[in-house]
Amino acid sequence: MQKRNYIADSSYFKSRLKSKFDIINMKKVELRKAYRNLRNELCSDEIGGVSEEVLLNLKKLNIWDGKHNFHVFLSIKGKKEIDTSLLITHLWGRGKTVIVSRSNFENNTLTNFIYHINSKIEENSYGIPEPVDAENFDDKEIDIVFVPLMAFDKRGYRVGYGGGFYDNFLANCKKDVIKVGLSFFEPQEDDISDIHENDIKMDYCVTPTNIYEF
Repeated sequence: MQKRNYIADSSYFKSRLKSKFDIINMKKVELRKAYRNLRNELCSDEIGGVSEEVLLNLKKLNIWDGKHNFHVFLSIKGKKEIDTSLLITHLWGRGKTVIVSRSNFENNTLTNFIYHINSKIEENSYGIPEPVDAENFDDKEIDIVFVPLMAFDKRGYRVGYGGGFYDNFLANCKKDVIKVGLSFFEPQEDDISDIHENDIKMDYCVTPTNIYEF
């Protein structure tokens, strides 16, 4: 049986969203709920296929040469996130240093560590994969951050899970760190209406069908 091409039509996912939600002028909390519900409908084949397409588009970005330290989120299966395992393998293959995080829920910050091919990873009580007994890495030394998101707009602002972990983390990185959002879905047609002064916009967002630069 031929494998279905879930991303052949760029309107595929958004058409499913529009059929169930009014996405015009939505605020973050509404967008978060809408896209969470849509994600929950994705099957493993869809997630795997879309993740491969996102990686193919990532490879087209001019971010690889001269950059060494890449921060990648470890995908949370329970939240049906884009699968970053292929991206991590690609980075190791290019001789890059991969950095991953441990979440600090007392102050909504991330502590970062080097991720080697033989590093031990365990899920915390929230189901988030995290490194165990790993070597710390300085936020200021990170060159590229691949950022998880629920939705984004055409200005490069994103909707995350609402905890502020990544905004706190990115604010502590060096000023020229490159921020790349990874998304199943295309951007919102309207601007996200309740952007906060501490929200940090992306430099790029990459979807299965497009690359957006801001």
